[in-house]
Amino acid sequence: MTREEYRALKEKKRRRMETERKHYEASKGKMDLPFLLLTLLLTAIGLVMVFSASFPSAYYESGDPAYYFKRQAIFAVFGIAAMLIAGKINYQRWRGAAKILLGFSVFLLILVVVPGVGVTVNNATRWLGVPGTEFRFQPSEIAKLSVIIYFANDISKKKDKMLDWHQGIVPYAVILLAFAILMMLEPHLSGTILIVGTGIVMMIVGGIPGKLVALGLGGVSAGAFLYVKLVESGVISYGASRIEMWHNPWLDASDEGYQMVQSLIAIGSGGLLGVGLGKSRQKFLYLPEEHNDCIFAIVCEELGLIGACVIMLIFALLIIRGFWIALHARDRFGTLLVVGIITHIALQTFLNIAVVSGLVPATGISLPFFSYGGTALALQLLEMGLVLSVSRQIPAPRNG
Repeated sequence: MTREEYRALKEKKRRRMETERKHYEASKGKMDLPFLLLTLLLTAIGLVMVFSASFPSAYYESGDPAYYFKRQAIFAVFGIAAMLIAGKINYQRWRGAAKILLGFSVFLLILVVVPGVGVTVNNATRWLGVPGTEFRFQPSEIAKLSVIIYFANDISKKKDKMLDWHQGIVPYAVILLAFAILMMLEPHLSGTILIVGTGIVMMIVGGIPGKLVALGLGGVSAGAFLYVKLVESGVISYGASRIEMWHNPWLDASDEGYQMVQSLIAIGSGGLLGVGLGKSRQKFLYLPEEHNDCIFAIVCEELGLIGACVIMLIFALLIIRGFWIALHARDRFGTLLVVGIITHIALQTFLNIAVVSGLVPATGISLPFFSYGGTALALQLLEMGLVLSVSRQIPAPRNG
């Protein structure tokens, strides 16, 4: 090694150590308290509602009315611990895991569609399980987080290059298409919408041309309208019953439209103030998925319009505070990371409430922090930890 090479290597090491020191000093800041409290509040209310909504079916299925609540509470404890740990770790560390996580999630999604490997429930193969146990999880939950981290890391490095078609559009479109194909093979329409929608928002924030954004939104809107019309005309059969039941679930209230009818009955029964916490009637084996996808209908029945609006307000405050953190993040990677996570939570919340209330056709999507699902809850809390990690490095405001 020449003297010049040695000096260059030493200078590179010095710069790396200086960067590490700056990140360490920056990460010693405090977590964003409003965001943390809102997250804990939603988790606590979610646990109460899981117990309230699930105890009839839990008692019927297992003999233990607290069966689902206990399992959800365990994952909530692990999730909160993961959130606090992730909040203490410098979020820059996740850059190095971006490609590994993306590849791992693709591997898991491929495993799901391999015959005999994935777990099938209600004609959909979306889960992987551990042989000999009841434990199972959806690889799509890991895929959402991996896409967010990868996009945030890669887009943050490109800046003006995002205006270039080949560097700013094509690579990310290919990735989203690959995930969409793998997830539609399950099939998992709601998960596909969440991943593609979140990825597109991150690309927009990353700086792709405005005309492409307008063109894309117009194309998606036209495509959705055309799909609905083709389904209604009988040209396309997939999703036909969903569209028909969306228009009028009472056409087949005892079969195809049963879940939507029972959901609307639950929402209507709540009125303004609700029938009271724990006093829902629809959860007594009338409403399917009452502690999962349709838990918001039980919220409306027991807490009424006012209670449901309060919960939606808490979600709105969490989302607004998350975007505030994104706007004030120390760097481009932090901004994109928080935008991706909060967009994912916002889209999932909106779609769940829209499906339960009949605003959009049924897609089978859970409500963050509320719906039963241990791995989903733990990963959502981990994502909140990443947001808190970014909040710790927000530059202090200048005096004067």
